[in-house]
This record gives sequence, structure tokens and C-alpha cells, in this order.
Amino acid sequence: MKLLITRTLTDDVMRRARAEFDLLDRATNTPLGQAETIEALHKADILLPTLGDALGAEAFTGDGLRCKLLANFGVGYNHIDVEAARAHGIAVTNTPGAVTDATADIAMTLLLMTARRAGEGERLVRAGKWSGWHPVQMLGQHVTGKRLGIVGMGRIGQAIARRAHFGFGMQVAYTSRSPKDLPFPAEALPLPDLLSRCDFVALAVPASPETHHLIGARELSQMQPHAVLVNIARGDVVDESALIHALQSHRIAGAGLDVYEFEPDVPPALRALDNVTLLPHLGTATAEVRSAMGHMALDNAIAFRDGHPLLNPV
Repeated sequence: MKLLITRTLTDDVMRRARAEFDLLDRATNTPLGQAETIEALHKADILLPTLGDALGAEAFTGDGLRCKLLANFGVGYNHIDVEAARAHGIAVTNTPGAVTDATADIAMTLLLMTARRAGEGERLVRAGKWSGWHPVQMLGQHVTGKRLGIVGMGRIGQAIARRAHFGFGMQVAYTSRSPKDLPFPAEALPLPDLLSRCDFVALAVPASPETHHLIGARELSQMQPHAVLVNIARGDVVDESALIHALQSHRIAGAGLDVYEFEPDVPPALRALDNVTLLPHLGTATAEVRSAMGHMALDNAIAFRDGHPLLNPV
């Protein structure tokens, strides 16, 4: 079977892919263009796409699509029109579980960096502008014992909550589509109550039409002035222009972002702000995790090739 991997993965994943399949490797880190996507669906039995590879309904055009599986590299699959794929007899899988801990670690990194003004402080030192310690220099927010609200209590939300509760003694509240039986204390709240009562708010929901701009001007106005927003979900969960206004006007104290609404474009107005921590989508960026994701995607591809049930269908 022909397997097309849209962007080069870790060495051990690529070796395994070459051993198992007739590999069509693009050897580039740019997302698939529309014409290239259509061509790929016609020449590969299995496509292993990832974030940025736009597989909307318009990609599934023409007769004789050869592809029968999209083995997505990543837990999020909002770049794929799953219903359109299914309508053309193409199954879709993803890589849940492998990303959980690494993404939760980045959420806590953003929370701590923003609360303690770490990015701002590092820029001060690098610019040679630090004049030395004094008692009221760069006072940030204490994290231990504070109240964290988590929007979305799935695998990643729960991993963030465990770190916050057991590691920092934080009080955890959450909003979710359904109540959860959790191995740590956490209060279920409607979103407006969570926003108005929490010192920190972390977004851990999947991207979908229902979560598009889940956090907009109204929601930001419900947060406390000292509150910090952390987004490790998808960029369009937040109305970026409303967030910029809230940060510029100090309606909220700060934000920690690993994802952006029009990624990789980050608006100059956002980059100019000192009260926001900006990371380049580092959520799963460790060699171990990226390899685990790649092997999970290959496991699904191999199961499909061998006629076995898919391991992670979406």
C-alpha cells in the first residue's frame, strides 16, 4: 500500500513507515496546498496528515479517489471534514492519549510564566535593562492555592487539574458537557460562573463549530480583572481581536497562548503586549511524544492495511 506522510516525522517513525509501506514522503514542513491535497487523495491508499493540512469538503473532488484512510497525526482533527471523508468511503483516525501529559505541561508552563511575568522578565534581562533586585520589582501573581477554572474536562483538562491540585494546591472548577467522576476535588460550574469566580482559566476543549469563539468579548468581560486566560486548545476557540482588546485595556491581567486563531499569523498588536506569553504551538513538542504520536498514526495505518479494526477512529 502507498502511504503519504504530509510532513517529515521523527527518524524512528520514518524508518518504520518505510519498512511497512511504499512511502511517499514529501520531505517538507509546509502544509499541503489544495491542488496537492487532491492529488494525494488520488495517488495514496493512506494519507497521514496533520495540523494545517486542509482537508475540507472541496478536497474530496473528482472520481476515483484512491485514499481510504486519513491517519491524522494529532488528537485535533478540525482541519478535516470528517463527514465529507466518510461520504467518499474514507475513514479517519487520530492520536489521543499520546498528547495528554505534554499538552498539560505546556498549560502549566503558560500559567506560571504569565502569572509570574517570566517572559517579560526574560526580555528585560536580555535587553540589558535590568537594574537589579528591589522589593516591588515585577510583582506577579501567586499561583499556589488559587482557583483554576478548566473549560473542557477531557483527558487534557483532567491532566491539567491533577497538576494544579496536587502540585500547587489549587482549587479546581470546571465546565464540561457532562459531569465527571474525578479522582480529585473539582466543582462543576456553568461557564459564566466559572469565568467570574476563577483566578486562572484554562481552555482544553476540542475545536468544533460549537466551540468557535467560545471565549469572546462577553466572556472576557465576565472574568476578574486579575484573571489570566490560558489557551492550549485551538486558536479559534478564542475571538483573538476581543482578547487583544481585553489585554490592551487591562480588562484581564494576562494570557498565555500556545495556539492562535489564524496560526501561524500572530497579530503585531498581540506580539507587542507585555502581559501575554506567546509560544509557537509547543504543546506536544518533545521527541518522545511526537514519536508516540507518529507510531500511533502508523498503528492505525497498519491495522487498516491488514484488515483489522481501526484503533482510534473518530
